[in-house]
Amino acid sequence: MILENKDFLLELLATPSPSSMEMEIQKKWINHVKNFADEVITDHAGNAIGVLNKEADFKVLLAGHCDEIAFVVNRIDEDGFLYFDEVGRVNAKAAVGMKVKVQGYRKEVIGVIGVNAQHHGGIKGDFGLDDLFIDCGARSKQEIEEFVQIGDLIVYDRDPEILMDRYLSGRGLDNRTGAFIVAEVLRKLADRDLKVGVYAASTVNEETNMGGAYFAAAGIEPTMALACDVTFATDHPNVNRNKYGDVKLEGGPVIAKGAPINRKINTRLEKAAKELAIPIQYELTPRYTGTDADRMRLTGKGVPVALVSLPLRYMHSPVETVSMRDIEQEIDLLVEFISQLTGEENLNPLED
Repeated sequence: MILENKDFLLELLATPSPSSMEMEIQKKWINHVKNFADEVITDHAGNAIGVLNKEADFKVLLAGHCDEIAFVVNRIDEDGFLYFDEVGRVNAKAAVGMKVKVQGYRKEVIGVIGVNAQHHGGIKGDFGLDDLFIDCGARSKQEIEEFVQIGDLIVYDRDPEILMDRYLSGRGLDNRTGAFIVAEVLRKLADRDLKVGVYAASTVNEETNMGGAYFAAAGIEPTMALACDVTFATDHPNVNRNKYGDVKLEGGPVIAKGAPINRKINTRLEKAAKELAIPIQYELTPRYTGTDADRMRLTGKGVPVALVSLPLRYMHSPVETVSMRDIEQEIDLLVEFISQLTGEENLNPLED
């Protein structure tokens, strides 16, 4: 399957971007987006924002966060083994036996998450990250401390892979895919006769505090905002679809429904999807979305929001998996949705 600018997406996925350490990936994102944006701006949170039609009063903010879950060094023992905590929600069972890259303060260091051999009892019962350790090959605390210190961040050493020429698998697809999608939407809108201003933001810190989304929306004061994130696909074994819903890869983008979501935005998204014959799926967010949409909604005088998500298998694991077709369709949907805006839309649910 051909995905436009797939090499750029793979470059993003290959770049470590643990929450609070997104500088390198943001520089790559800016270098790409500056080729078609009218302007690229940044802020003190570390967001990178590509802008089209800045003079328009009606502003649409698209937010796709570029940070990924990670680990953080919290102790180094006398033998040079590293102990760690999580940055974002991490599945300890998925970490066992994995190779990692420690983003050391002096240089990147390769390590492995050690596991007791099954011959010696293995790991029994419930366990957490505090039961695991990282072996970088150091002989002592003094040796490893030449490169690594408390507070250094760690990511899985996992290159993205294409599965059957249709799916993309790797670490941190949540949500470097979103940062890619908002950049591609901006690129495709650059040649359109826009009636609204478009602000495509690669946001930071979503996995930990969503502060990047707050900074972006507070600074831009958008008329509406859409979070572009991932959501749980349930089309694989051992998932209770009665409890978690029916969302599948290659089933199209997922639109959220719930109290935080502006119904008028959703209606327009559904209209654009119908006109393009793009299938859409739904997820429920009754109280909050758990995404950048929650923070953008509560900035300034309040911002009408929607959430458009990419179905993703194996959330917060080293083998997150998405469909390239779903990525293409989400991009096309958002381009059509924004192209149809006149700048006169009234998003007040009590007014016609």
